Amino acid sequence: MDKKQLRKEVRARLAQLTDVEKTVRSVAICNAVRAHSALCGARVVALFAPLADEPQMWELVEELCSRVSVVLPRVEGDIMRFYPYCGNNISQGAWGIMEPNGVDAVAPQEIDVIIVPGVVFTGNGARVGRGRGYYDKYLSQTGFRGAKIGVCYREQLVDELITEPHDVLMDCVVYK
Repeated sequence: MDKKQLRKEVRARLAQLTDVEKTVRSVAICNAVRAHSALCGARVVALFAPLADEPQMWELVEELCSRVSVVLPRVEGDIMRFYPYCGNNISQGAWGIMEPNGVDAVAPQEIDVIIVPGVVFTGNGARVGRGRGYYDKYLSQTGFRGAKIGVCYREQLVDELITEPHDVLMDCVVYK
C-alpha cells in the first residue's frame, strides 16, 4: 500500500475514536513520555502543537515549561525551525497549526529530546508524516543529536512500512 492510501486508512481509524478516548489516551501518552529516561537531564525539549487527530500534548508542554526550555516548530516556506515557547508567544501559523512567535530559532544541536507526531508508525520507529517531509528534513540536519520519540494512538501503528532513504527512524514510539 502506498503512503497516500495508508494515510487515508489510518485517518479513517482515527475518526472512529471518541473525544473521550482521545483525551484518556493522550494523558497516558503524556505520562509515558514524562517517564521516559531521555527526559532525565534534558535541558531543551522539542514538542509540537497538536492537531485534532494527534495526541494532545499541551498538558506536557505546559508542565515541562517550568523545568526545561521547551521549543515548538514553526514552518517557514519548505523548512521547519524550532523556537522557544513560554506560554503566550503563540499564534496560528502554517496549515492552521499553532506556532511560536519567537525571532531566535534554536539550533538543532541544542535539542536534547524531540517528541514527533506522525500519521503512521511502526513499533521499531519507522514513520509516515503528513507528506511534506518537515520532520525528516529537520532531523537529518548536521548536528542534530537529540533523542527522537514518536507519539501516536495505537490505531496509527502498522507492522511494517516501506521506508525511503530520507526517512528518519524514531528511537522509540510511545502509543496508547
